[in-house]
Amino acid sequence: MFEALNQFEAGILEGIHNIFGCGFLDRTLSFITKFADHGIGWIIVALVLLCFKKTRKTGLMVGLALIFGLIVGNMTLKPLVARIRPYDLAGMEAIREALLVPPLSDFSFPSGHTLASFEAASVLMIRNKKLGIPALVLAIIIAFSRLYLFVHYPSDVLTGLILGTLFGVIAVLIVNKLWALTEAKIKERKAE
Repeated sequence: MFEALNQFEAGILEGIHNIFGCGFLDRTLSFITKFADHGIGWIIVALVLLCFKKTRKTGLMVGLALIFGLIVGNMTLKPLVARIRPYDLAGMEAIREALLVPPLSDFSFPSGHTLASFEAASVLMIRNKKLGIPALVLAIIIAFSRLYLFVHYPSDVLTGLILGTLFGVIAVLIVNKLWALTEAKIKERKAE
């Protein structure tokens, strides 16, 4: 189903690597991309935010956004679309042998690293720009790393970016609504 698109996008990946490929980026992007492996870096961010009363609401928002991404991206879209990784395409054997990260066992669409990164970054941008701007920069670097490392197609990354931003915004709206309802109930009880 994706064969022509896969080949076209693999050509874009080769162009990216031809333009930017160097030892410094090989090492740097291989390291930075690990922050979002299984969403773990962003999960830690959410947990740290939950530990402090001042940032607890933001931590809930990041956590909820990550849950949306897990359910929609990893548990639903990846197996439903079942898109192979760029390095698994016919003719990409040399790329697979030279991978800078271990081959992955799941499907390619959408990019889970990008999805989780933009979920967290979008929440942080909405809630606190001092945290949001570095998070957004990191999310962009992680998204680029997925292309540079030949583990995702551009449309995987673009979809992860769009869905991640959407889930971040939705999480902010839901938590704000539930937070307001909870505070109203607490005030009601205190007034009784």
